[in-house]
Amino acid sequence: MKVKVMVIAGWLLVNQMYSGYSTGLNPDCDRTLDDPQSVNPVLQTYSSKAEKHGLGKSEFINAVSGGNLRVGGDLESCTSTIELSPTFDLRGRQVTLIDTPGFDDTNRSDADILNMIAVGLASMYENNQMLAGVIYLHRISDIRMGGISRRNFKMFRKLCGDNTLKNVVIVTNMWGLVDKDVGVAREAQLKQEDKFFKPALEKGAQIVRHDNTPENARAILCYLIERKPLPLQIQIELVDEQKTMPQTAAGAELNRELLEQSRKHEKEMRELREEMQDALRQRDEEHRKELEAERQALQAEIDRVEGEHKKLASDYAKQKAELEEQRREASEKAAELRQQIQALQNDVTAGQERERLERELREVQQQLRGLQAQGPRSRWCSIM
Repeated sequence: MKVKVMVIAGWLLVNQMYSGYSTGLNPDCDRTLDDPQSVNPVLQTYSSKAEKHGLGKSEFINAVSGGNLRVGGDLESCTSTIELSPTFDLRGRQVTLIDTPGFDDTNRSDADILNMIAVGLASMYENNQMLAGVIYLHRISDIRMGGISRRNFKMFRKLCGDNTLKNVVIVTNMWGLVDKDVGVAREAQLKQEDKFFKPALEKGAQIVRHDNTPENARAILCYLIERKPLPLQIQIELVDEQKTMPQTAAGAELNRELLEQSRKHEKEMRELREEMQDALRQRDEEHRKELEAERQALQAEIDRVEGEHKKLASDYAKQKAELEEQRREASEKAAELRQQIQALQNDVTAGQERERLERELREVQQQLRGLQAQGPRSRWCSIM
């Protein structure tokens, strides 16, 4: 059975018992699938950028899969596109981790990222791929869960929907960077306060600790791939309900944020123009030039927000069409290579040419698997 785990920048999985403390997973949880023979679980990882990078997501993926995803060490996000780990065996299942960027990425806008993730999830669902679970990664070493982190978790909730939270695991890591008592106190706050993880936990999400070992990560994955797969809210909205991106819960939330930013910038622009008029009346040329520079910077920000709003409404269909075209071309190329290889099967003098074509076919098939993972209903578990 093939299992795919989608990694959306910020989520991760954790084990039951390591380093002398419980991860928090319930050993009596239901691990039965309704129809295990018909399920092709896929794990998805989601990662919020939070205030800074270094969440340990790529390290987690590489450790458990033997992959070589780039690990970030500075403030610039490494994941700006969807990447796949090598497929690896886990309890007799073939697992692939799919790494996607998180919101507040340094290289792409939130609208770009939401559209990218939505295209992949919708396309998977249309092709009978569903998520077995989702993992959200949070550093316990962060002194506080700031506004950016809370915003990212809110977007995560909008993507998943309440019904899927029973398949969500919130993983706290970086425990080695804090005193244990401090970490436990922060964990309790995250679990008990409404502005953090409490509402999600009340609706079925789990919170666990990760000790940064491959064994621990594999145990988390084992827990998730045995959950009953469920569609995410955004998949139902885009595919079953045929909503546009701005009509989805995640799209509406991003639109609301963009509208708030627009109103704030409009107020700032009015105040700035009044200051510029005062500077003109007082013939303060130096101050007027400073204000003009501020006005230009603010106008650039207004243009950016307006651009994001337009992208959210228009780019989903465009990206989906591009993905479908790439998959069609890769499928045609694979079929062509198979025909050429078959034609050379009985030609003993064409061994080297056949080997070359077979290598090319393997490369095209890997590309096609990547495109299929970005699109279309197999089972995923998301690590965000």
